[in-house]
Order: sequence, then structure tokens, then C-alpha cells
Amino acid sequence: MVTIILLRHGETAYNANGNRYCGRTDIALTGKGVDQAKRMQQLLEGHNFEGVFCSPLIRARQTAEIASGAVHELQVDNRLIEIDFGQWEGKCSPDFIAEDPQAWENWLQSPEDYAAGRVGETGRQVIDRVKSFYDDILQRYDGKTVLIVGHNGINRLFLAYQLGMPLANYRRIVQENSALTLFTLDKVAGFNLLKLNA
Repeated sequence: MVTIILLRHGETAYNANGNRYCGRTDIALTGKGVDQAKRMQQLLEGHNFEGVFCSPLIRARQTAEIASGAVHELQVDNRLIEIDFGQWEGKCSPDFIAEDPQAWENWLQSPEDYAAGRVGETGRQVIDRVKSFYDDILQRYDGKTVLIVGHNGINRLFLAYQLGMPLANYRRIVQENSALTLFTLDKVAGFNLLKLNA
């Protein structure tokens, strides 16, 4: 069994500005985002984890570096990058819904089959790459604890998948900036959610 301490990155300017869809746009944390990561570092102080992994995007790397206390070498994994939101990148949802309401409706009803923002990733593509990452973690870190810093979209889709929820319900799972989710993965018992958005 591997214990996963999962974080969403701290606040960015896109989060603060009407919750713009950041996706693959590579922007840094705000001052508030840095403070959120520092709060998480205090919360995690004294926890022993054997590995620290994050998305290649700077907001996740900054959060991982701060939250981990820079005690461990950071391991960047491209499979943890945020969803490619296609034509929605950099826009707030009221704006892109008005531009193409059908694309949004498709994503809401069946994200596993439709690409985000028409030309981005499908939910199935996201699950495939993120599950591949966690399968590797379970093989390499069985019996250990790992800190992982990802993104709102991929974290929620993966949690929905592991909980057996329809992917269309992934938006019902809350992942606040720099909040902690705790779960275990086991080769026999599978997935167990211990804490959500703490």
C-alpha cells in the first residue's frame, strides 16, 4: 500500500481573476498562493514522505518546493500536467460558454468522450495518463508515503474515477488551492479516500 498526500497548487493570477481556465498556461503563484503553500508546509512538518512529485508547470513546482520544505529532490512528471483545455484556455467559463455552448454541454455530459474546449483532451485521455502515473507510484513506493502536487482538473477527474463516479460528476469534488487530499492505493484493496480538501 502507498499513502498519497495530494495537493492542488496554490493560487495563481488566473484563479484570482474570475477563475480563468489556466490549463497548460505556465504562470507562477501569487503572493497569496505562496502563503498557501507555506501554510501547507507547516501542516506537513513532521510528516515523513519518501518522494515528492509534481507537474512540470511552475505553479505546481513552486507549491511542491515550498510545501515539502525542500527536504526532498523534486521529481517532475509530465503525466501530472493540467488538462489541455483547448479553446477555453485563458478564458472564464461565462465567456467561452457563450462562444460555444455545445462544446461546454458535451464536456459536462460526457467528458470521457469529448475534448475540453473542442481541441483539448478528453477525460479518458486524462485518466489514462494520470492512472499510468499512479500505477508506477504504487509499484515503486509500496509501503511508503509520497507527496504529489497536481492541478484541479486532473485531481478531480482521477478521484472521481477511483471512487467509481461517472466522470460527468467530477466537478462535484472540491479541490481548493493548496488544499490537502489523503488517500491510499493498494494492489489488493485498491483506492481508499481518507481526507478530502483539508
